[in-house]
Amino acid sequence: MAEIFPLYLAGEWCETGEKVEDRNPYDGSLLALVCQAGAEEVERATEVAVATVRTLRELPAYRRAEILLEVANQLRERKEDFAQLISRESGIPRFFSSIEVDRAIHTLTTAAEEAKRIGGEVIPLDLLRGSERRWAFTRRVPIGPVLGITPFNFPLNLVLHKVAPAVAAGNPIVIKPSPHTPCTALRLAELFDKAGLPKGALSVLPMPTQTAERLVRDDRYRLLSFTGSDTVGWYLKSLAGRKRVILEMGGNAGAIVHSDAPDLDYAAERVAAGAFGSAGQVCISVQRIFVHRPIYDHFREKLVRAVALLPVGDPLDPNTRVGPMIDAANLERVSRWVSRAVDRGARVVTGGEAKPPFYLPTLLENVDHSCEVYCEEVFGPVAILEPYDSFADAVALVNESRFGLQAGVFTSDFRNFLLAADQLEVGGVILNDVPTYRVDHMPYGGVKDSGFGREGLRWAIEQMTELKLVVISPMS
Repeated sequence: MAEIFPLYLAGEWCETGEKVEDRNPYDGSLLALVCQAGAEEVERATEVAVATVRTLRELPAYRRAEILLEVANQLRERKEDFAQLISRESGIPRFFSSIEVDRAIHTLTTAAEEAKRIGGEVIPLDLLRGSERRWAFTRRVPIGPVLGITPFNFPLNLVLHKVAPAVAAGNPIVIKPSPHTPCTALRLAELFDKAGLPKGALSVLPMPTQTAERLVRDDRYRLLSFTGSDTVGWYLKSLAGRKRVILEMGGNAGAIVHSDAPDLDYAAERVAAGAFGSAGQVCISVQRIFVHRPIYDHFREKLVRAVALLPVGDPLDPNTRVGPMIDAANLERVSRWVSRAVDRGARVVTGGEAKPPFYLPTLLENVDHSCEVYCEEVFGPVAILEPYDSFADAVALVNESRFGLQAGVFTSDFRNFLLAADQLEVGGVILNDVPTYRVDHMPYGGVKDSGFGREGLRWAIEQMTELKLVVISPMS
């Protein structure tokens, strides 16, 4: 009999009549039956979140920090349990799910520190005649109820990138987790419950799409923080009304490998890992690889060897680096996109084959720029090789995209890097590493169709607070 996962509704565990199967994408085994929230449950969660605003606003910073650190300690003690659950639920290889738990601990501990540093500044007002002896200060106050919508590919850490800054800032939050990975988010709620988070401060509600849209429209939420596809994100923004919106969406990240790169073997290994780790189901996965023409053939050989060394298989095998696609629909989509590119003249360098539930790591070249695998987000283990003649050409090729999340640049010439830093139309430029690089306390987000706003604890807290000005006038 499969385990039943109830909702975590405003600090209480709640079973509902509607339940959805949660299955392992690798072998199809049934992991759990997950209760679904309906109109009654989301209304209750919203009402309690609104009622909890003052309680959380008055919760002192040291207490918010203590709660976050206690969750981090519990997570550290249960690292193996969470890593196993992440891999079984999402298909993410065990190697990466273990790293994700470590990152989640870092996210929590950093949020705890940032909770102590939410301050303001003193502003002199006597710059204007008539304002002598007046001064002002600013402070940041919680914005109010937050709605977080999260994806499947980092089912623990990306939930925490919503919850941890909300708790640090003093906001109640309702999380709608991915339907592919609800159990990880619900297990996380257990930790917050045991850590003493005030009732009503957190709800984790798996729910159908139409129910989530009702929440997005609800003006009682003051901020929507969404991570997922650009199609869904822009649609939700159109529903969000006057609330503040943070969108962290997809990309088709470019990596530039110039002939003066410090170490081509290292570059090839990093590009292979960045393109195909976790089956490429990462929004900053390397999708387009631009290589300086004088080294193109040499680098391609190195990259093909590096790709061949990536084990494909059971996510629970500690050696696996490329796991299954999240579901059959996405496997079929990737297969269809690659076939279309080949029909239009693309050459398969390696891979190009589906072996359900896997799509083999695939390198393509001679890809028409109008093909989906080039101009859309593949979100699968497919990357494109393309030569360029000048570094300026490479920058222009990266920018030939409606996305702009991150880009990687391998070069020893600091002039090239400065050119890239100045002209690449992305949210982050990574020198001598792949665009897949991220640490959780850095400002992270994109431009163009990759979204707006930034995650990373300090920057998320700024988004989740309002700036209040206080002016002090003399008594006489």
